[in-house]
Amino acid sequence: MDMELSDALFLHRVLSRSSRDLARLWQNAPAIIATRRRRDLIALGISEPDAVTLLSRDGADEVESDLRWLESNHCDVLTIDDLRYPPLLREIEDPPPLLFMRGDPACLDPPRIAIVGSRRSTAQGRKIAEGFARELCMAGLTVVSGMASGIDGEAHRGALAAGGPTIAVLGTGIDLVYPKSHGRLALAIADKGLLLSEYPIGTPGLPRHFPRRNRIISGLSLGVLVVQAAARSGSLVTARMAMEQSREVFAVPGSILTSVSRGCHRLIKDGAKLTECVDDVLEELGPLAALERRTTDRGDAESEAHRVIVTALGDEPVTVDELSERTGMDVSDLSAALLLLELGNVVVADASGYVLHPSVG
Repeated sequence: MDMELSDALFLHRVLSRSSRDLARLWQNAPAIIATRRRRDLIALGISEPDAVTLLSRDGADEVESDLRWLESNHCDVLTIDDLRYPPLLREIEDPPPLLFMRGDPACLDPPRIAIVGSRRSTAQGRKIAEGFARELCMAGLTVVSGMASGIDGEAHRGALAAGGPTIAVLGTGIDLVYPKSHGRLALAIADKGLLLSEYPIGTPGLPRHFPRRNRIISGLSLGVLVVQAAARSGSLVTARMAMEQSREVFAVPGSILTSVSRGCHRLIKDGAKLTECVDDVLEELGPLAALERRTTDRGDAESEAHRVIVTALGDEPVTVDELSERTGMDVSDLSAALLLLELGNVVVADASGYVLHPSVG
């Protein structure tokens, strides 16, 4: 995108306050920034109040706090046109056009599984979530959750205990911690994993933010595992979003006498996979079950290899042999990388060879 970072941050701040169609508007972001007449902005789909704000640059000084934050260690911002942007997330109906990151961006490279559940979980539920996260992480998957109390927190802790990556998607600005009791957990995730937020720096945790946050949790992931959920809960919202995004949904059954099991039982009735052990998840995810646990160094090397392959592809199908010549990669290594890229909807294979997935190209 041909736009200065400061302009992108300002536009994002303005539009994220009121627009529910941010992804669509972002497609015209350079034109919006360049426009100097209110009627032209309105013609591009900008509301009149936002048009006034954009033209007056009211609040542009807030961008300075964003830029100062980005100067901190391990802090970055990811736009939807960036090659590092997860292809799975890009394909959802309303992908976030901009993500603030704190931690290791390489956590976005391995396949991901979301684990969510009730804030008012039982001790047994928290133990189950921690155990699933630990084993799934050891199987090579990155655990994604929302850093909420209860099941979410235990999912992150289980992944960290296994020495693997975990991603926390926040419903606040990335500089804030919610709940405050998870301050140490947030630091640990930033150190060993990745914190993500679509909300500008300093944004408080408003109630409407968390349901929207959930679409990112499911959108990042190959599947969503629900461990305890009441009949009406945010976890069920995440599961429904996962189904709409054609993701796998897994649910751990529980006692019929506890309210936190009712949501999982409803999901199972609606077609979610009844999940009793990690193998139930891995079997459903197919080829990803064989992935080894990845170290950061290997993840960096793999990410670079993927970038080389994507750069070498074009609009016309390319065979593996041709790609090998273009990239200098060994055919066996290239085939393995292409499999992961195909599973992640980055490339598409047909009888003639490989091309970029339409969502990428």
